[in-house]
Amino acid sequence: MSTFRAIRIDKAEKGTTASFADLDDSALMEGDVDIRVSHSSLNFKDGLAITGKSPVVRRFPMVPGIDLAGVVEASRNAAFKPGDRVLVTGCGLGETHLGGYAQRARVNGAWVIPIPGDLSPAQAMAIGTAGFTAMVCVMTLEKFGVTPADGPAIVTGAAGGVGSIAVHLLKKVGWHVIASTGRPQESAYLKDLGADEIIDRKELSEPGRPLGKERWAAGVDTVGSHTLANVLAMTKARGAISCCGLAQGMDLPVTVAPFILRNVSLLGVDCNSTPRAMRVDAWNRLARQLDRKALAGLTAHIPFDGLMQAAQDILDGKVRGRIVVDLP
Repeated sequence: MSTFRAIRIDKAEKGTTASFADLDDSALMEGDVDIRVSHSSLNFKDGLAITGKSPVVRRFPMVPGIDLAGVVEASRNAAFKPGDRVLVTGCGLGETHLGGYAQRARVNGAWVIPIPGDLSPAQAMAIGTAGFTAMVCVMTLEKFGVTPADGPAIVTGAAGGVGSIAVHLLKKVGWHVIASTGRPQESAYLKDLGADEIIDRKELSEPGRPLGKERWAAGVDTVGSHTLANVLAMTKARGAISCCGLAQGMDLPVTVAPFILRNVSLLGVDCNSTPRAMRVDAWNRLARQLDRKALAGLTAHIPFDGLMQAAQDILDGKVRGRIVVDLP
């Protein structure tokens, strides 16, 4: 029976522990598609899982990693054959099903997406859950009906993975983009991605008024808490904000004022359970619309053995853009 390298999270007397381990095929879970994983990525949720800072993992032992890409080794699903280039994001990876921080994975074929166009597995993971989430946020705003003609769009946590790609995607479809960040040194980086204005996150991160001056018609929020409350309070009448993150906190200290006085809408985005048809559509749009040079500029690569330190770095706000994990 062949063995493969992985990160394994185990339940400890207090919290959890994460370590490198050699697993064999008997560790794989149920599924009808076997994938040789070549790349994964690092997301905020992965940092929480590896460090144990939040109860992300709901099954033990667990291989973390909410993203993976590689080639099909074996398939009992008619939609896939050996050699197909594929990716999986979300769908419980790293939470309830063994995830992408392993050289092999066995998954449900319904979760598997063919890598679209000429994207490589590494580029697919440079996009990963973060880029997929950003695209779903943009698609959600479009479905709601708000347009660039209505005013600017705000992106919070703009230097992070979701935020960086959201800035770029919104600009590509015509928005005037306002990027909020706590890292002023990243201003040039954000402007290269398409940001028209940069504001300091301090303008949004402290307790604010129930209603503020109308500043934007739409937005992508990755932060939550007081930041999202202030974003909503400054959204123009009949505007909408798509919400997908909680970097500042899970709380939302907002009043009903933006909703009942300005008809503002808060649009929740959960990319873990996005329907397959929407997944395929989002990935095809990413392959068409995301500039490859811009993608390369917001991406860094790390080796598999650098994951433990990188997991702490992303929680400490030291990671810019996207981190691709190159598996051995």
